[in-house]
Formats: sequence, C-alpha cells, structure tokens
Amino acid sequence: MNTQPLAGRRAIVTGSNSGIGLGIAESLAGAGAELVLNSFTDSPDDHALAADLAARHGVSARYIAADMSKPAECRALVKKAGGCDILVNNAGIQHVCAIEDFPQEKWDAIIAINMSSAFHTTAAALPGMYAAGWGRVINVASAHGLTASPYKSAYVAAKHGVVGLSKVTALEAAGKGVTANAICPGYVLTPLVEAQIPDQMETHGMDRDTVVREVMLARQPSRQFATVEQIGGTAVFLCSEAAAQITGTTISVDGGWTAL
Repeated sequence: MNTQPLAGRRAIVTGSNSGIGLGIAESLAGAGAELVLNSFTDSPDDHALAADLAARHGVSARYIAADMSKPAECRALVKKAGGCDILVNNAGIQHVCAIEDFPQEKWDAIIAINMSSAFHTTAAALPGMYAAGWGRVINVASAHGLTASPYKSAYVAAKHGVVGLSKVTALEAAGKGVTANAICPGYVLTPLVEAQIPDQMETHGMDRDTVVREVMLARQPSRQFATVEQIGGTAVFLCSEAAAQITGTTISVDGGWTAL
C-alpha cells in the first residue's frame, strides 16, 4: 500500500497556522504532499511550524504570509509558492451580530476573507492545474454553507457563496483533470472552540460535558465534535484517485447537522 499517495504534489492551505487549516496540512503532509502554510502573520513561530511539519513528515514545507482580505496578496501567494496541485481555501473569520447592527467593516472583512479570497487564489491556481492535467480545489465551507443560523449573516452568506463557487469551478474544470469540492464541517474541536467552553460553562451553570452536549452541539445530532484529523482525512480522500469523479459537490462532516 502506498503510504504517500500525494508525493510530488504541492499543496497550498490558506489560514493554516492553527485549527482546521493546520489539521488539513498535517494530513496532506502525512500523505506525502509538499506543503505551503499560510496566514496573515509572519512570525518566527509561523516558520518554525512549517519546519516542524517538514521534519515530522519528511516533506518540504514552507510558510508564506499573505493577507487573505487583499486580492493581490491572495494571487501573489500562489505565485510565490510556484503554483500548486492542491489548493485548500480554508482562511476564515467570524462575527456574530443582528443584521441591523452588523458593522459594515465586519461584513466586508468576512466576505473578503471567507469568500472572495477563494475566488482569487483559485483564479491564480487553475492555469497551472490545467497545464498539468491534474488538480484539486478544496474549499472549506461549513454547515452554514448549506443552512443558516441567526446573527451570522455575513458568515452564512460567504459560506453559501463558497459552495456556489465550488460548483462553478467544477463545471469550468470538467474534463481537464481538475476537481473542485467543498467540505462542510459542523462544530470542530479546535483550540479556538476549546477556549470558549469555560465561558459557556459559567454562563449556563453547567459542567463541561453538559454544556458541550446541550449548548454547543445542540444542532449536531451526534453530540460529538468533529476533529481536525477527520477534516484532514476528508481532504486527503478528495485528492485521491478514488475521488477523481467527485466534483462540484459538498461533503458534510457535521454529525448529522444538515440532515435535520
């Protein structure tokens, strides 16, 4: 069995110095892919993260800073990486507020980072994929790309847009060896989510297990968080030959949320 099916493939993962993005990068590196990590910061810790990933998995890994709110930097990321075979658009931010009070600058930032960045990186990456006759575009959307929740207007709009962009990319790339799909996670246990649990426990007067099950995962029928490893494994599958005819669709990793 080939333990490095993605050897020789270069992957760019946006927003990948923590959380879901880092989990996907870990999984792709474990499958042998050359990695380009990204976020908007440019600290020694960011570059050390790439070096550690490379050492543990025996692959090449680099960190390239780019602000995903800026179209030119999105496109420059792909150019600086030398193109890619696998593009994972993961960068994202969140803000929760009623529509009538939603700050304009927050709306603009969420749309730019969560949706428009995926358009710009994809536009920059596709010519190289077409020339190679092989490519994978994986957009990390959300259960909120398929359903909605109150007070998350910008996030829901952006994630629905990412699902639509995935479909259009798939249609334009059909027959060229390139697929495009969206992964739609529900609640995933990341450090950011973990940090919210103590505040929720205090607010609701519940122990950890109860607040996770009854508050945070109330819409997730499994009552279990998805893990970054599961999201990463889904990304690796979408890069495999078994998934060569899976394109223009969504894969939900949400414990049954969108089945309701």
